[in-house]
Amino acid sequence: MVLLVLVATTSAWSQTQEKTPQKITLLEEHKDANGNIVRKVQFFKDGMRVTQTTVSPPMPSFKDRKPFNVDTMNKDSLLVYVDKTNYLVALLYKRRRIRQYRAVFGPDRLKDKTYEGDRATPEGWFKILSVNDNSNWGKFILLNYPNDESYKKHKDAKSKGLIPPSVGIGSAIGIHGTYPTGAKMVEMGLGWTDGCVSMTTEDIMDFYKFIRPGVRVYIKK
Repeated sequence: MVLLVLVATTSAWSQTQEKTPQKITLLEEHKDANGNIVRKVQFFKDGMRVTQTTVSPPMPSFKDRKPFNVDTMNKDSLLVYVDKTNYLVALLYKRRRIRQYRAVFGPDRLKDKTYEGDRATPEGWFKILSVNDNSNWGKFILLNYPNDESYKKHKDAKSKGLIPPSVGIGSAIGIHGTYPTGAKMVEMGLGWTDGCVSMTTEDIMDFYKFIRPGVRVYIKK
């Protein structure tokens, strides 16, 4: 669970242009009784100073990145596993974990996406549609959100009165890096996206080498 303490009110971010914290400073860091890392972070956004506290599990050690001949890999045997609770993205090949990366999501990472503008990362099964260069994030790996299950969740939420009847479902959800000096956001667990999955640009450049359109993606709470 991430605890947020906001000292300033922030404006909504557009789906197509995700704004980012600037001048990130770590004020305090310690471990709680469960071994989670508690960080008090300060940054500037939209010209305002914000203080935020994050609580996240330590990233499991998985630094041994052995070379793979990606040209001989069967994409049907590759799975992208996204674990929002533990801030990670893993690559599983033939049920064996071959890569693991730290990741961050929207501000409330444990919220499932139901409509455009909720800044939540969708959960469930998806496929990769395309892998594109991006001047801001290094690479942008587009998912097939919304899919049939996404539309069902959206419709159910409207029928139950959980979301406004006029809102759309949203689009342009993917996996990408950060701006050139934004690695601290990932390291410190700052949820900053409008629903995308974000890892460091260094990691996205390693990750994308394995990815092809059609690869399955599973995102869990």
